[in-house]
Amino acid sequence: MPPETHSPPLSDSQDANSPGVVGPAILAVLVLGAAAWLGLRQAPGDTEPATGAPPTSAAPAAMPGFRADAWFLPDEVELGFVEIAAGPFSMGADPTTDPEAFDNERWSATTAQGTVDLPAYFIGRYEVTVAQFAAFVAATGFPADPQAFDTPPDHPVANVSWPDALAYCRWLDAELRGSPQTPPALAERLGAGWRITLPSEAQWEKAARGIGGQRYPWGEEMRRDRAALQDGATVPVGSSPCPECAHGLLDMSGNVWEWTQSPLQPYPFDEEDRGDLDADALWVMRGGSFTDPARNLRTTTRGGADPGARRPFIGFRVAFSPPRP
Repeated sequence: MPPETHSPPLSDSQDANSPGVVGPAILAVLVLGAAAWLGLRQAPGDTEPATGAPPTSAAPAAMPGFRADAWFLPDEVELGFVEIAAGPFSMGADPTTDPEAFDNERWSATTAQGTVDLPAYFIGRYEVTVAQFAAFVAATGFPADPQAFDTPPDHPVANVSWPDALAYCRWLDAELRGSPQTPPALAERLGAGWRITLPSEAQWEKAARGIGGQRYPWGEEMRRDRAALQDGATVPVGSSPCPECAHGLLDMSGNVWEWTQSPLQPYPFDEEDRGDLDADALWVMRGGSFTDPARNLRTTTRGGADPGARRPFIGFRVAFSPPRP
């Protein structure tokens, strides 16, 4: 592979529009098998997207199942936010019961899985769409990569970096706080200190696995009719029917990898440990994509990418999280 460059990540308190400092050239990493790190470094130019408004086609006048008058969020009572109940869950994978598990899914040298106890939170039913991201760019003039609008408005947005995703979350948080369109239950939580964020790695995995802790969002065995994988392109969000999927969430496997707010580091996972945010780090992405084999679509597979990486197979979904104690 040709050498690529990378930049230091931004902390959640930094301005996502700030330009990164390009670091030394490195090789892109995609390591499978025993090493188990799924890693991706950004390419030259990733930190300098073109400016300008999104094309008109990216933000249509209407889109079935979504509200054009509410930032193109899902036409549901809670605008597509699905509650994940408080409580513990088993995180990680045991290679003795899941022979496809990568080494970095193991909790420790002595323990295959660990228990993580999370408060209640919400997560988006769908991945963030092109139309939703276009509404953000049109409202703010954010310098998005034009390739983010290369697919139809109901497809998951891709070619977005980690700072791009954070910027969208902050904008949507501010919009929901100030709008009469915000459902009362969401407005009440926002008033109590909840906020729109990227999900943590633990939040993502708990939501994807469900109560039973399954290998895929729908169960133990791979089903190609439940996810977009090993295909040539993304598909509209929610177009892979999945009545068995945990919590009614869709596209938790396949379509696009999804950024999280967690740095990629060895387990055990600590919800309070954000790592060294000033260090040169990869950030966790989950779920696999339309380019991936079934092994990468398991609910415990951990991918990682440089924060500035923009690729046609990387997108995100949002979470609605309570204030930290």
